[in-house]
Amino acid sequence: MTGLSEETLRAFSRDGCAVVDGFLSEAEVGELRQRIGELLDEFDPSVHKAVEFETGTGTQYFFDSADKVSYFLESGSNKEVNKIGHGLHIVEPVFRSLTHGSRVRRIAEQLGYRDPRVLQSMVICKQAGVGGAVPMHQDSTFLFTEPMSACGFWLALEDCTQSNGCLEFVPGSHRSAPLERRFVRTCDDTGTEMVAVEPPVRDSYLPRLQTEQQQESRHAECVPVEVKAGALVLIHGQVLHKSARNSSARSRWIYTFHIVDGECKYDGRNWLQMGGEAGLTRLEAPPL
Repeated sequence: MTGLSEETLRAFSRDGCAVVDGFLSEAEVGELRQRIGELLDEFDPSVHKAVEFETGTGTQYFFDSADKVSYFLESGSNKEVNKIGHGLHIVEPVFRSLTHGSRVRRIAEQLGYRDPRVLQSMVICKQAGVGGAVPMHQDSTFLFTEPMSACGFWLALEDCTQSNGCLEFVPGSHRSAPLERRFVRTCDDTGTEMVAVEPPVRDSYLPRLQTEQQQESRHAECVPVEVKAGALVLIHGQVLHKSARNSSARSRWIYTFHIVDGECKYDGRNWLQMGGEAGLTRLEAPPL
């Protein structure tokens, strides 16, 4: 059960983002890509009633996607799929097996999670020529816990370069940029909104991430994360990151999911809410 090297752990603690090359084998990448292709072929707008994905989405379709396979379109398109989510780790066997596998569980353990819970799994397609830009953000804006505990697992299923919209991040911003706003459900549960966090918060639950505060500018230059298919990128929930529009002739498929710690309070106004007594899915070995 291979985990992160000490060098990778140090990079993650220092920068808020770290790369594990070759995390997925060529066969695993192929299996995931095959299933994504099938899901795209199965997309039927008359059944799924897909909506454009934008920050500010607040339809019931969006809210109900937490434990389902749902489709979200590129802005201004009626056919180009932006992403598929947000319950792939629950209902899709190939994604469930990977997400709950021993390698992921080992990494969660190394990062200090005591009761890791997995949520918001999705495929982001960033289709050739039309894949939209993702503005600068922090994942804890969307998946807020007290104290903050979100971490993203971002898996490249194609080579990711600056030309097709690779991930970019501001090194060290998880230590210098406090969380100043949150993406939440409106009080009447009919939509979503951005609300200010007063006062801004910096706290982090994870022991590995408790480091001395630095006063680097949040406007520092972004660093592109160009990786080959099969790479894993770990993204701290408070690090500033974004991706540019895909203006190339090549798509940029990735699979991503997030974990938070069940020992931290998961906020009831977060957009993603799981019904029933079980709550957020435990990160544990999948059933045989």
